[in-house]
Amino acid sequence: MATDPVPLDWLLDSDPALRWQVERDLAGAAPEVWRETRAKVAREGFGARLLELQDPDGQWDGGAYFPGGYQFAPDEEGQPWTATTWSLNALRDWGVDAEELAGTAERLLANSRWEYDDLPYWDGEVDCCINAFTLANGAWLGADVSGLAPWFVEHRLPDGGWNCEWVEGSTRSSFHSTLNVLKGLLYFEQVGFGNAELTAARHSGEEYLLERRLLYRLATGEQVADWPCRFAYPFRWFYSALNAADYFRAAALHDGAEANRPTPDPRLADAIELIRAARQPDGTWIQERRHPGKVWFEIDAPAGQPSKWLTLHGARVLEWWDGARLG
Repeated sequence: MATDPVPLDWLLDSDPALRWQVERDLAGAAPEVWRETRAKVAREGFGARLLELQDPDGQWDGGAYFPGGYQFAPDEEGQPWTATTWSLNALRDWGVDAEELAGTAERLLANSRWEYDDLPYWDGEVDCCINAFTLANGAWLGADVSGLAPWFVEHRLPDGGWNCEWVEGSTRSSFHSTLNVLKGLLYFEQVGFGNAELTAARHSGEEYLLERRLLYRLATGEQVADWPCRFAYPFRWFYSALNAADYFRAAALHDGAEANRPTPDPRLADAIELIRAARQPDGTWIQERRHPGKVWFEIDAPAGQPSKWLTLHGARVLEWWDGARLG
């Protein structure tokens, strides 16, 4: 089936949080162009709206990972995505400059505690996904997270990855947890805070996923489930082949800049072809579902509609893969 080129005009007609990434990664815009667009994120659209929702104490919605006073209901589907960690994740992913949140790191140090054991915000807690988000957000905002960084080396499991359920006794890594930790460690390195031990841990986690070709059980070769094949944005904490492939793209570009070897690992091939197969004839990717739960506001298409965010991620993964393989 013939596929149209990526619809750049459609992608560029978007919020600055998305548009600057399209300009940089797909449209070939000069750095001064996409940086000018990126600077608008804090003043227009999604970024400005979310910054305005920050509480005076530095938090969002009164809590660290969940809103203040939140009580989980047994029949509740999903979780709220409005508290501090999720709001910081979004602003960081959208490219907001840390200067726009001046004083936030200090206010969170003084006022925010984790729902788990009332632990201080920048010290992290026991969940490796939460700690990975905290490591990246702390590095971004200038918080002292130096004590949290070694936690990931100490809590890596024997098979090379991580699992948020280690505290309940799990000794097998999780696709979801491992990817979230990898993204946190990579960001920590990208902003200049990495070290050889953390890089070795990151490469170990990458190997965990690569051995499974991002999709399969190592022991049987069977696909782990259908969730790697279901693409939804925002990614939240959920694993998908697209989320993972976009991580490996970023990691290869980061590592390749130092080692001059940005060639993709061939074990990504099955996941890449899955992503390619999900591309629609008009060059877009479809929002397959919404992760249920309260949000501040919607930033992407409803389920069943073409997603600009997924199209950005899918298109840049394929452009990186195809370009590197042909180069």
